[in-house]
Amino acid sequence: MTETLRLAEALIRQPSITPEDAGCQALLAERLSRLGFACEFLPSGPQDFRVTNLWALRPGATPEAPVLVWAGHTDVVPPGPRERWHSDPFEPTVRDGRLYGRGASDMKGSLAAMVVACERFLRDHPQPPIALAFLLTSDEEGPARDGTVVVCDALRQRGQRLDWCIVGEPTSVQRTGDMIKNGRRGTMSGRLTVKGIQGHIAYPHLARNPIHLLAPALAELVATHWDDGNEHFPPTSWQVSNIHGGTGASNVIPGHVVVDFNFRFGTASTPESLQAGVHAILQRHGLQEGQDYELSWTVGGLPFLTPSGPLVEAVRAAVHDVTGLQPQLSTSGGTSDGRFIARICPQVMELGPPNATIHQVDEHIALADLEALTDVYHRCLERLVAAVS
Repeated sequence: MTETLRLAEALIRQPSITPEDAGCQALLAERLSRLGFACEFLPSGPQDFRVTNLWALRPGATPEAPVLVWAGHTDVVPPGPRERWHSDPFEPTVRDGRLYGRGASDMKGSLAAMVVACERFLRDHPQPPIALAFLLTSDEEGPARDGTVVVCDALRQRGQRLDWCIVGEPTSVQRTGDMIKNGRRGTMSGRLTVKGIQGHIAYPHLARNPIHLLAPALAELVATHWDDGNEHFPPTSWQVSNIHGGTGASNVIPGHVVVDFNFRFGTASTPESLQAGVHAILQRHGLQEGQDYELSWTVGGLPFLTPSGPLVEAVRAAVHDVTGLQPQLSTSGGTSDGRFIARICPQVMELGPPNATIHQVDEHIALADLEALTDVYHRCLERLVAAVS
Protein backbone atom coordinates (compact mmCIF):
# COMPACT_ATOMS: atom_id res chain seq x y z
CA MET A 1 0.00 0.00 0.00
CA THR A 2 1.25 3.46 -0.89
CA GLU A 3 0.90 6.61 1.19
CA THR A 4 -1.63 8.00 -1.28
CA LEU A 5 -3.77 4.87 -1.13
CA ARG A 6 -3.70 4.78 2.67
CA LEU A 7 -4.74 8.41 2.93
CA ALA A 8 -7.47 8.03 0.30
CA GLU A 9 -8.87 5.06 2.22
CA ALA A 10 -8.87 7.01 5.47
CA LEU A 11 -10.84 9.81 3.83
CA ILE A 12 -13.35 7.48 2.17
CA ARG A 13 -14.12 5.89 5.56
CA GLN A 14 -15.56 9.22 6.71
CA PRO A 15 -19.24 9.46 5.61
CA SER A 16 -18.95 13.12 4.63
CA ILE A 17 -22.23 13.59 2.79
CA THR A 18 -22.87 17.29 2.06
CA PRO A 19 -22.56 19.41 4.16
CA GLU A 20 -20.84 17.05 6.59
CA ASP A 21 -17.07 16.92 6.65
CA ALA A 22 -17.04 14.01 9.14
CA GLY A 23 -13.48 14.77 10.28
CA CYS A 24 -11.81 14.69 6.85
CA GLN A 25 -10.38 18.18 7.10
CA ALA A 26 -9.11 17.60 10.64
CA LEU A 27 -7.29 14.51 9.37
CA LEU A 28 -5.73 16.49 6.54
CA ALA A 29 -4.93 19.47 8.77
CA GLU A 30 -2.99 17.20 11.12
CA ARG A 31 -0.74 16.06 8.29
CA LEU A 32 -0.38 19.56 6.88
CA SER A 33 0.51 20.99 10.28
CA ARG A 34 3.45 18.59 10.47
CA LEU A 35 4.65 20.09 7.17
CA GLY A 36 4.62 23.64 8.54
CA PHE A 37 1.18 24.74 7.35
CA ALA A 38 -0.78 27.15 9.53
CA CYS A 39 -4.27 25.64 9.50
CA GLU A 40 -7.42 27.70 10.06
CA PHE A 41 -10.97 26.41 10.12
CA LEU A 42 -13.63 28.78 8.81
CA PRO A 43 -17.06 27.21 9.50
CA SER A 44 -20.07 28.86 7.90
CA GLY A 45 -23.81 28.44 7.46
CA PRO A 46 -26.79 27.85 9.76
CA GLN A 47 -26.66 25.19 12.45
CA ASP A 48 -28.82 22.82 10.42
CA PHE A 49 -26.46 23.12 7.43
CA ARG A 50 -23.09 23.84 8.99
CA VAL A 51 -20.23 23.81 6.50
CA THR A 52 -16.59 23.08 7.37
CA ASN A 53 -13.90 25.04 5.53
CA LEU A 54 -10.13 24.83 5.89
CA TRP A 55 -7.52 27.37 4.85
CA ALA A 56 -3.93 26.19 5.32
CA LEU A 57 -0.91 28.26 4.35
CA ARG A 58 2.82 27.52 4.34
CA PRO A 59 4.90 30.63 3.52
CA GLY A 60 7.62 30.52 0.92
CA ALA A 61 11.26 31.38 1.39
CA THR A 62 10.52 35.10 0.97
CA PRO A 63 7.43 37.29 1.55
CA GLU A 64 7.27 37.90 -2.22
CA ALA A 65 7.10 34.19 -3.04
CA PRO A 66 4.23 33.31 -5.40
CA VAL A 67 1.41 31.31 -3.83
CA LEU A 68 0.13 28.00 -5.20
CA VAL A 69 -3.24 26.89 -3.83
CA TRP A 70 -4.48 23.31 -3.88
CA ALA A 71 -8.28 23.42 -3.81
CA GLY A 72 -10.95 20.80 -3.38
CA HIS A 73 -13.84 19.45 -1.37
CA THR A 74 -14.23 16.80 1.29
CA ASP A 75 -18.00 16.38 0.89
CA VAL A 76 -19.54 13.73 -1.31
CA VAL A 77 -22.98 13.03 -2.77
CA PRO A 78 -25.20 10.39 -1.12
CA PRO A 79 -24.31 6.82 -2.10
CA GLY A 80 -27.77 5.92 -3.35
CA PRO A 81 -29.20 2.42 -2.79
CA ARG A 82 -26.55 0.65 -0.75
CA GLU A 83 -27.80 -2.76 -1.80
CA ARG A 84 -26.64 -1.95 -5.32
CA TRP A 85 -23.04 -1.42 -4.20
CA HIS A 86 -20.79 -4.45 -4.34
CA SER A 87 -19.11 -3.22 -1.15
CA ASP A 88 -19.94 -0.66 1.54
CA PRO A 89 -19.58 2.81 -0.06
CA PHE A 90 -17.83 4.08 3.08
CA GLU A 91 -15.58 1.08 3.55
CA PRO A 92 -12.81 1.47 0.95
CA THR A 93 -12.24 -1.75 -0.96
CA VAL A 94 -9.56 -2.64 -3.49
CA ARG A 95 -10.68 -5.03 -6.24
CA ASP A 96 -9.01 -5.77 -9.54
CA GLY A 97 -6.61 -2.85 -9.28
CA ARG A 98 -9.29 -0.30 -8.39
CA LEU A 99 -10.18 1.51 -5.17
CA TYR A 100 -13.95 1.51 -4.59
CA GLY A 101 -15.86 3.88 -2.32
CA ARG A 102 -17.90 7.08 -2.39
CA GLY A 103 -15.51 9.92 -3.17
CA ALA A 104 -12.77 7.70 -4.59
CA SER A 105 -12.59 9.81 -7.74
CA ASP A 106 -14.66 12.84 -6.67
CA MET A 107 -12.52 13.87 -4.98
CA LYS A 108 -10.91 12.19 -2.00
CA GLY A 109 -8.39 10.48 -4.23
CA SER A 110 -7.26 13.88 -5.50
CA LEU A 111 -6.97 15.28 -1.97
CA ALA A 112 -4.81 12.36 -0.89
CA ALA A 113 -2.61 12.80 -3.96
CA MET A 114 -2.22 16.54 -3.27
CA VAL A 115 -1.10 16.04 0.33
CA VAL A 116 1.32 13.22 -0.46
CA ALA A 117 2.76 15.20 -3.39
CA CYS A 118 3.42 18.13 -1.03
CA GLU A 119 5.04 15.81 1.52
CA ARG A 120 7.43 14.48 -1.11
CA PHE A 121 8.13 17.93 -2.49
CA LEU A 122 8.90 19.48 0.90
CA ARG A 123 11.29 16.67 1.77
CA ASP A 124 13.38 17.80 -1.21
CA HIS A 125 12.64 21.55 -0.87
CA PRO A 126 12.24 22.42 2.84
CA GLN A 127 12.49 26.14 1.99
CA PRO A 128 10.90 26.38 -1.47
CA PRO A 129 10.73 29.62 -3.44
CA ILE A 130 6.95 29.31 -3.60
CA ALA A 131 4.30 29.39 -0.87
CA LEU A 132 1.82 26.52 -0.63
CA ALA A 133 -1.81 26.62 0.49
CA PHE A 134 -4.87 24.38 0.72
CA LEU A 135 -8.45 25.61 0.37
CA LEU A 136 -10.94 22.88 1.28
CA THR A 137 -14.70 22.89 1.81
CA SER A 138 -17.57 20.53 2.61
CA ASP A 139 -20.07 22.52 0.50
CA GLU A 140 -19.09 21.85 -3.11
CA GLU A 141 -21.66 19.14 -3.80
CA GLY A 142 -24.36 21.20 -2.06
CA PRO A 143 -25.66 24.72 -2.68
CA ALA A 144 -22.10 26.15 -2.53
CA ARG A 145 -23.18 29.18 -0.50
CA ASP A 146 -21.06 28.64 2.60
CA GLY A 147 -17.97 26.97 1.20
CA THR A 148 -15.23 28.14 -1.12
CA VAL A 149 -17.01 31.43 -1.85
CA VAL A 150 -16.92 32.31 1.87
CA VAL A 151 -13.21 31.52 2.17
CA CYS A 152 -12.43 33.53 -0.96
CA ASP A 153 -14.32 36.52 0.43
CA ALA A 154 -12.33 36.27 3.68
CA LEU A 155 -9.03 36.03 1.80
CA ARG A 156 -9.95 39.04 -0.33
CA GLN A 157 -10.71 41.11 2.76
CA ARG A 158 -7.33 40.14 4.25
CA GLY A 159 -5.51 41.06 1.08
CA GLN A 160 -4.17 37.54 0.67
CA ARG A 161 -2.45 37.22 -2.70
CA LEU A 162 -3.01 34.05 -4.73
CA ASP A 163 -1.03 33.42 -7.90
CA TRP A 164 -1.90 29.90 -9.03
CA CYS A 165 -4.55 27.37 -8.14
CA ILE A 166 -4.96 23.70 -9.01
CA VAL A 167 -8.41 22.23 -8.34
CA GLY A 168 -8.56 18.46 -7.99
CA GLU A 169 -11.86 17.91 -9.82
CA PRO A 170 -12.01 14.70 -11.90
CA THR A 171 -11.30 16.18 -15.31
CA SER A 172 -9.82 13.20 -17.14
CA VAL A 173 -11.63 10.88 -19.53
CA GLN A 174 -9.67 7.66 -20.10
CA ARG A 175 -6.38 8.23 -18.28
CA THR A 176 -5.23 10.72 -15.69
CA GLY A 177 -4.11 13.86 -17.46
CA ASP A 178 -5.66 13.26 -20.88
CA MET A 179 -7.94 16.29 -20.29
CA ILE A 180 -7.39 19.29 -18.04
CA LYS A 181 -9.63 22.29 -17.56
CA ASN A 182 -8.26 25.78 -18.02
CA GLY A 183 -11.68 27.37 -17.59
CA ARG A 184 -15.37 26.76 -17.13
CA ARG A 185 -18.58 28.13 -18.55
CA GLY A 186 -20.76 30.44 -16.53
CA THR A 187 -24.18 29.40 -15.28
CA MET A 188 -27.30 31.52 -14.91
CA SER A 189 -30.78 30.30 -13.99
CA GLY A 190 -34.11 32.01 -14.47
CA ARG A 191 -37.58 31.48 -13.06
CA LEU A 192 -40.30 32.83 -15.33
CA THR A 193 -43.88 33.17 -14.05
CA VAL A 194 -46.50 33.96 -16.69
CA LYS A 195 -49.80 35.22 -15.27
CA GLY A 196 -53.23 34.31 -16.54
CA ILE A 197 -56.79 34.09 -15.24
CA GLN A 198 -58.01 30.79 -13.86
CA GLY A 199 -61.32 29.53 -15.12
CA HIS A 200 -63.47 26.68 -16.35
CA ILE A 201 -61.99 25.00 -19.38
CA ALA A 202 -65.40 25.04 -21.13
CA TYR A 203 -65.58 28.85 -20.89
CA PRO A 204 -62.18 30.02 -22.18
CA HIS A 205 -63.56 33.48 -22.97
CA LEU A 206 -63.92 34.04 -19.21
CA ALA A 207 -60.33 32.98 -18.48
CA ARG A 208 -56.83 33.66 -19.79
CA ASN A 209 -54.60 30.63 -20.30
CA PRO A 210 -50.99 31.49 -19.34
CA ILE A 211 -49.63 28.37 -21.06
CA HIS A 212 -51.13 29.52 -24.35
CA LEU A 213 -49.73 33.01 -23.76
CA LEU A 214 -46.26 31.59 -23.17
CA ALA A 215 -46.17 28.99 -25.94
CA PRO A 216 -45.08 31.19 -28.89
CA ALA A 217 -42.35 32.87 -26.84
CA LEU A 218 -41.21 29.52 -25.46
CA ALA A 219 -40.87 28.15 -28.97
CA GLU A 220 -38.65 31.08 -29.95
CA LEU A 221 -36.56 30.77 -26.79
CA VAL A 222 -35.93 27.10 -27.56
CA ALA A 223 -34.95 27.89 -31.16
CA THR A 224 -32.77 30.95 -30.43
CA HIS A 225 -29.07 30.80 -31.29
CA TRP A 226 -27.64 32.95 -28.51
CA ASP A 227 -24.05 33.24 -29.74
CA ASP A 228 -21.39 31.39 -31.74
CA GLY A 229 -19.04 30.81 -28.83
CA ASN A 230 -15.35 31.43 -29.46
CA GLU A 231 -12.04 29.62 -29.61
CA HIS A 232 -12.24 28.75 -25.91
CA PHE A 233 -15.97 28.18 -25.29
CA PRO A 234 -18.79 26.46 -27.19
CA PRO A 235 -21.96 28.38 -28.09
CA THR A 236 -24.26 29.33 -25.23
CA SER A 237 -26.93 26.76 -24.42
CA TRP A 238 -30.43 27.42 -23.03
CA GLN A 239 -32.37 24.58 -21.44
CA VAL A 240 -35.70 24.27 -19.65
CA SER A 241 -35.47 22.19 -16.47
CA ASN A 242 -39.04 22.42 -15.10
CA ILE A 243 -42.51 23.59 -16.12
CA HIS A 244 -45.25 23.88 -13.50
CA GLY A 245 -48.83 24.76 -14.45
CA GLY A 246 -52.34 23.68 -13.66
CA THR A 247 -54.27 22.59 -10.60
CA GLY A 248 -54.21 18.90 -11.41
CA ALA A 249 -57.81 18.97 -12.57
CA SER A 250 -58.54 18.35 -16.24
CA ASN A 251 -61.28 20.99 -16.50
CA VAL A 252 -59.50 24.03 -15.05
CA ILE A 253 -57.52 26.62 -16.99
CA PRO A 254 -54.54 27.48 -14.76
CA GLY A 255 -53.98 30.91 -13.32
CA HIS A 256 -50.23 30.89 -13.93
CA VAL A 257 -47.38 28.80 -15.29
CA VAL A 258 -43.81 28.70 -13.97
CA VAL A 259 -40.80 27.82 -16.12
CA ASP A 260 -37.31 27.15 -14.72
CA PHE A 261 -34.48 27.43 -17.21
CA ASN A 262 -30.71 27.69 -17.32
CA PHE A 263 -28.01 29.27 -19.48
CA ARG A 264 -24.51 27.83 -19.75
CA PHE A 265 -22.39 30.50 -21.39
CA GLY A 266 -18.84 31.44 -22.23
CA THR A 267 -17.21 34.80 -22.77
CA ALA A 268 -19.07 35.49 -26.04
CA SER A 269 -22.09 36.62 -23.97
CA THR A 270 -22.68 38.27 -20.63
CA PRO A 271 -25.46 37.74 -18.08
CA GLU A 272 -26.81 41.16 -19.01
CA SER A 273 -26.95 40.45 -22.75
CA LEU A 274 -28.65 37.09 -22.21
CA GLN A 275 -31.20 38.57 -19.83
CA ALA A 276 -31.97 41.35 -22.30
CA GLY A 277 -32.46 38.76 -25.03
CA VAL A 278 -35.02 36.82 -23.00
CA HIS A 279 -36.98 39.95 -22.13
CA ALA A 280 -36.97 41.04 -25.79
CA ILE A 281 -38.42 37.72 -26.93
CA LEU A 282 -41.16 37.81 -24.30
CA GLN A 283 -42.06 41.37 -25.25
CA ARG A 284 -42.06 40.49 -28.93
CA HIS A 285 -44.82 37.99 -28.22
CA GLY A 286 -46.98 40.46 -26.36
CA LEU A 287 -45.88 39.75 -22.79
CA GLN A 288 -45.18 42.78 -20.63
CA GLU A 289 -43.00 42.51 -17.53
CA GLY A 290 -44.94 43.16 -14.35
CA GLN A 291 -48.29 42.94 -16.06
CA ASP A 292 -48.04 39.55 -17.79
CA TYR A 293 -44.95 37.98 -16.30
CA GLU A 294 -42.32 38.09 -13.58
CA LEU A 295 -38.78 36.89 -14.06
CA SER A 296 -36.09 36.35 -11.42
CA TRP A 297 -32.44 35.56 -12.13
CA THR A 298 -29.67 33.72 -10.29
CA VAL A 299 -26.12 33.97 -11.61
CA GLY A 300 -24.43 30.87 -10.24
CA GLY A 301 -21.02 31.72 -11.64
CA LEU A 302 -19.29 33.69 -14.36
CA PRO A 303 -17.10 32.02 -16.98
CA PHE A 304 -13.38 32.01 -16.31
CA LEU A 305 -10.40 31.23 -18.49
CA THR A 306 -6.73 30.78 -17.72
CA PRO A 307 -4.71 31.59 -20.85
CA SER A 308 -1.34 30.14 -21.67
CA GLY A 309 1.15 31.08 -18.97
CA PRO A 310 3.24 29.65 -16.12
CA LEU A 311 0.50 27.48 -14.62
CA VAL A 312 -0.89 26.10 -17.87
CA GLU A 313 2.59 25.27 -19.12
CA ALA A 314 3.65 23.72 -15.81
CA VAL A 315 0.57 21.50 -15.63
CA ARG A 316 0.79 20.40 -19.26
CA ALA A 317 4.50 19.65 -18.95
CA ALA A 318 3.98 17.76 -15.68
CA VAL A 319 1.33 15.54 -17.26
CA HIS A 320 3.62 14.79 -20.19
CA ASP A 321 6.61 14.13 -17.92
CA VAL A 322 4.71 11.48 -15.95
CA THR A 323 2.31 9.94 -18.47
CA GLY A 324 3.66 10.83 -21.89
CA LEU A 325 0.27 12.32 -22.77
CA GLN A 326 -0.33 15.66 -24.43
CA PRO A 327 -3.32 16.84 -22.37
CA GLN A 328 -6.29 18.44 -24.06
CA LEU A 329 -7.24 21.86 -22.70
CA SER A 330 -10.99 22.10 -22.20
CA THR A 331 -13.69 24.32 -20.69
CA SER A 332 -16.41 21.67 -21.00
CA GLY A 333 -18.61 20.20 -18.32
CA GLY A 334 -20.45 21.77 -15.43
CA THR A 335 -19.33 24.34 -12.92
CA SER A 336 -16.80 23.92 -10.12
CA ASP A 337 -15.52 25.96 -7.21
CA GLY A 338 -12.89 27.27 -9.58
CA ARG A 339 -15.45 29.94 -10.49
CA PHE A 340 -15.12 31.45 -7.01
CA ILE A 341 -11.34 31.14 -6.81
CA ALA A 342 -10.92 32.78 -10.21
CA ARG A 343 -12.30 36.00 -8.71
CA ILE A 344 -9.17 36.39 -6.57
CA CYS A 345 -6.62 34.22 -8.39
CA PRO A 346 -5.54 35.03 -11.97
CA GLN A 347 -4.57 31.46 -12.96
CA VAL A 348 -6.83 28.52 -12.10
CA MET A 349 -6.52 25.02 -13.52
CA GLU A 350 -8.42 21.80 -12.85
CA LEU A 351 -6.64 18.46 -12.97
CA GLY A 352 -7.91 15.18 -11.60
CA PRO A 353 -8.57 11.51 -12.34
CA PRO A 354 -11.04 10.01 -14.85
CA ASN A 355 -14.64 10.98 -14.15
CA ALA A 356 -16.48 7.98 -15.62
CA THR A 357 -17.89 6.72 -12.28
CA ILE A 358 -18.37 9.93 -10.29
CA HIS A 359 -21.71 10.12 -8.44
CA GLN A 360 -22.44 6.54 -9.54
CA VAL A 361 -22.95 3.31 -7.62
CA ASP A 362 -19.57 1.57 -7.21
CA GLU A 363 -17.59 4.78 -7.75
CA HIS A 364 -13.93 3.91 -8.09
CA ILE A 365 -10.48 5.01 -9.17
CA ALA A 366 -7.79 2.83 -10.71
CA LEU A 367 -4.77 2.49 -8.44
CA ALA A 368 -2.60 3.35 -11.44
CA ASP A 369 -4.49 6.64 -11.85
CA LEU A 370 -4.17 7.40 -8.14
CA GLU A 371 -0.39 6.97 -8.25
CA ALA A 372 -0.05 8.81 -11.56
CA LEU A 373 -2.02 11.74 -10.14
CA THR A 374 0.32 11.95 -7.13
CA ASP A 375 3.32 11.95 -9.44
CA VAL A 376 1.76 14.61 -11.71
CA TYR A 377 0.96 16.88 -8.75
CA HIS A 378 4.51 16.43 -7.47
CA ARG A 379 5.88 17.25 -10.90
CA CYS A 380 3.66 20.37 -11.10
CA LEU A 381 5.41 21.66 -7.98
CA GLU A 382 8.83 20.95 -9.44
CA ARG A 383 7.90 22.65 -12.71
CA LEU A 384 6.61 25.78 -10.95
CA VAL A 385 9.75 26.01 -8.83
CA ALA A 386 11.82 25.82 -12.00
CA ALA A 387 9.69 28.57 -13.56
CA VAL A 388 10.37 31.02 -10.71
CA SER A 389 14.00 30.09 -10.03
